Amino acid sequence: MASGILLPTLPASAGTTYTETYRPQFHYSPAQNWMNDPNGLVYANGKYHLFYQYNPLGSTWGNMSWGHAVSTDLVHWTELPVAIPQDANTMIFSGSAVLDTGNTSGFGTSTNPPLVAIYTAVNKTTGNQSQALAYSTDGGQTFTKYAGNPVLDIGSTNFRDPKVFWYAPGNEWLMAAALSDQHKVTFYTSPDLKQWTHVNDFGPAGATGGPWECPDLFQLPDPANPGQQKWVLIVNLNPGGVAGGSGAQYFTGSFDPVHGFTPDGVPPVGRALGSFDSGTFDGWTVTGTAFGAAPATGTLPNQMPVSGWSGAGYASSFNGGDASTGSLSSPNFTIDHRYLNFLVGGGNHPYVSGSVTPGGIPDGVTFADFEGTTYGAGWQATGDFAATGPAAGTLPNQNPVSGYIGRQLVNTFTNGDASMGTITSPSFTISKRYVNLLVGGGNHPWGSPNPTSVNLVVNGQVVATATGQNSEHLDWVSWDLNAYAGQAATIQIVDQNNGPWGHILVDQIMFGDSPVSVAQDTAVRLVVDGQVVRSATGQNTEHLDWTTWDLSDLQGKTAHIDIDDNNSGTGGGAWAHILADQFSLADASVSSALQTTHWVDFGRDDYAAVTYNNTPDGKRIMIGWMNNWDYGQSIPTSPWRSAMTVPRELTLSLVNGSDVLVQKPIDQLGQLSAGPPVTQQNVSVPPGTTPLATSGETLDLTATFSPGTASSFGLEVRTGTGQQTIIGYDNVAGQVYIDRTSSGNVGFSSNFAGVQRAPLTLSSGTVKLRVLVDWSSVEVFANDGQAVLSDQIFPDPSSQGVSAFAQGGTATLVSFSATHLNSAWG
Repeated sequence: MASGILLPTLPASAGTTYTETYRPQFHYSPAQNWMNDPNGLVYANGKYHLFYQYNPLGSTWGNMSWGHAVSTDLVHWTELPVAIPQDANTMIFSGSAVLDTGNTSGFGTSTNPPLVAIYTAVNKTTGNQSQALAYSTDGGQTFTKYAGNPVLDIGSTNFRDPKVFWYAPGNEWLMAAALSDQHKVTFYTSPDLKQWTHVNDFGPAGATGGPWECPDLFQLPDPANPGQQKWVLIVNLNPGGVAGGSGAQYFTGSFDPVHGFTPDGVPPVGRALGSFDSGTFDGWTVTGTAFGAAPATGTLPNQMPVSGWSGAGYASSFNGGDASTGSLSSPNFTIDHRYLNFLVGGGNHPYVSGSVTPGGIPDGVTFADFEGTTYGAGWQATGDFAATGPAAGTLPNQNPVSGYIGRQLVNTFTNGDASMGTITSPSFTISKRYVNLLVGGGNHPWGSPNPTSVNLVVNGQVVATATGQNSEHLDWVSWDLNAYAGQAATIQIVDQNNGPWGHILVDQIMFGDSPVSVAQDTAVRLVVDGQVVRSATGQNTEHLDWTTWDLSDLQGKTAHIDIDDNNSGTGGGAWAHILADQFSLADASVSSALQTTHWVDFGRDDYAAVTYNNTPDGKRIMIGWMNNWDYGQSIPTSPWRSAMTVPRELTLSLVNGSDVLVQKPIDQLGQLSAGPPVTQQNVSVPPGTTPLATSGETLDLTATFSPGTASSFGLEVRTGTGQQTIIGYDNVAGQVYIDRTSSGNVGFSSNFAGVQRAPLTLSSGTVKLRVLVDWSSVEVFANDGQAVLSDQIFPDPSSQGVSAFAQGGTATLVSFSATHLNSAWG
């Protein structure tokens, strides 16, 4: 492995005692320097291998290489030399490792199968990210980079973190990698780890607040179907974690290489109103040009990639780009189910109540609509207009006129631009605050020479006026007449211009209580009795997500659905389109992907969480990086920076009808027990703090509480002068939490101090908290690992107290157990 950078051949341990302030005693940390993501977790040759992102040359991120440690029990670790170093051109980003037992790669032999690392190679000059191999035939002591690297390159700077495992049903290797900026996991298959074939993608889904990284795909026993397996997909993201900064989410569902990953939460079956899968709009009425002649079957020209629709087609108003407008209207239907479920995406331009769509009429009293043979009773015309009446749209030699309502309008282009005169209404009393009217034609304002304008005249004075915009399209204008209430007025249409654009267009003069609001929405609307009663818009994304409307109050009503694009993207606007699909009435609601996001850890310090390949007992073991990119390079540790979480065994459990990823610390942690536990039973915890019969820096605590009358209760650990880390349960909000605002040294970053929370319901009226306390961390496993929170803390070494607390009333500590843990470093 040629390298242009000198790297240490052995882990530098000079001055390392593993007793430095804040040094974890039962969490892995390197002897010195920076560490982040766990990589290449694999069991081989009797050892658990832990590779990781490592900077051999400093205590902040850089010079990315693969560090290496091994263990026979996942508790006691031996650090080895750097396994895969960077070189002059390439950094070594995250990935995985496999034991190629069949020697499909040809790197070893049938009797000495190779250990193969699959990692992301990052070009230091271009930033290109490709997938590469390195292999070991001496049990992981040394690695050789494959001469044929890269084995997979799609020319992207956001294609990374391959997790590879043997997929037995297909007799092939399977890779899950991140298309980070697209919020997708992409899947590939290979017979030999060298030749890779793309099969499908998953996403966007769930949380998409930051780039997706470090995916992991595996199976666990299905709690609802004994003897069967359920697939779990872990996706890490930064930022966008539930507690801020780095975080990890997971999905449960089904998987095969042909169909990809299908998450749980399929919408309930109902009465279909429009799926757009037949190549038609299912009887919906189309207006305008935005939706085209048929449903979209993929991403449209010049559009960013669209995802999330279901079936063969979906409705898209991006035909012609953002400039096009139009609508889709469903046939009428009777609301006979409680919920209306549908998929929606596109621009975030909500419907505004009372806004007028093209061709729509605002609320109010019609004064003149010009639909008769004359301008109307009492109207008087002069000049060239004396013998004329309303025009039926566009006149000879005129460019097409649009935006008027009905069949006719006032159009002074009667003899082309040469015609001039006035058209004046009868007198009326101002009884409404606003006059709303449609105006188009030439831009020659009143007060300028030769105006083309429409004026409101009170006591012989023009008090409000409007002109066109040199356009044959009529737009709404509103006049506020509050100052003239009760007075007599007339409306006068004036054309005194015989030059270019020497004409004016007027239609639909209305008196109303509100100014007209012109619709600019990209929205789905439910219309009942002519009124919009529900609406939804996109979120400025090309991903369609589920929306549910509760129609309990509308049962038996006749309704229809409008999908409207009234936004042409003018004036610097963007996302002027809407996407929709799969409308159905159903008896059950469906949640959006964000609402159904499942989090691996609700704390601040568990990122890049991935699991082991090839464990000898079939258990699924996960390790994460116990830090956060919000402040990771500033934590006050030396000569190392960062640790790993405790290895955790994963299972699935049914909680309130849903699959929940349950985590518990590995059983081997019991090897560190320093003696029998200290126990207490049925301790009354009044408001305030109650000291418990234990203390220490390294503890395994289990506490079961009954709320009693308390609004919140729990444990305080690492307590000392002015310092404490609080692990509590909020009985009002139904949340377990960690409060580290006074945990010790919190001043190194403004992003560090805070409170992290996880939803948790009582179990048989109690809350069970298992808390692992180390020199610089707490990990909370609530209700046997149904909710997990991991946080770093940096208390003074003398802060070792443990107390129970209650607020708002008295709680009961039903049972308490405290076990002191010895150091894993001997």
